[in-house]
Amino acid sequence: MRIIFFILLALLLAACTSAKPGPDAFVAAERAIMAAERAGAEELAPTELRFARAKLAEARRGMEQRDYDVALYLVEESEINAELAIEQSRAVQSRRRVHELQRTNEMLREQMEAEYGEAFE
Repeated sequence: MRIIFFILLALLLAACTSAKPGPDAFVAAERAIMAAERAGAEELAPTELRFARAKLAEARRGMEQRDYDVALYLVEESEINAELAIEQSRAVQSRRRVHELQRTNEMLREQMEAEYGEAFE
């Protein structure tokens, strides 16, 4: 009876330990960070990009310390922060483009008013 108890206890403890993630666990986060860099996040969303890199570094430390659950969580956070950096970079680029178009429109309006006077409006 004791042997069965110890076997069940060993199986229970083995089930509680987390499995080591594969070597490709970091690939998605690394790719997301590279995509954020290509999207201009260094300039346009530096805080989010810095968070993504920091979370990835923490995840690597977690892997070294065999804290796999935390490492996987941090990898996911890193990927999310990188994706946020991409979207914020796109938003900044869009706002800049809108602002540029508004300035162009204002210049055209001024030219039309100068040429046609009050009749333009």
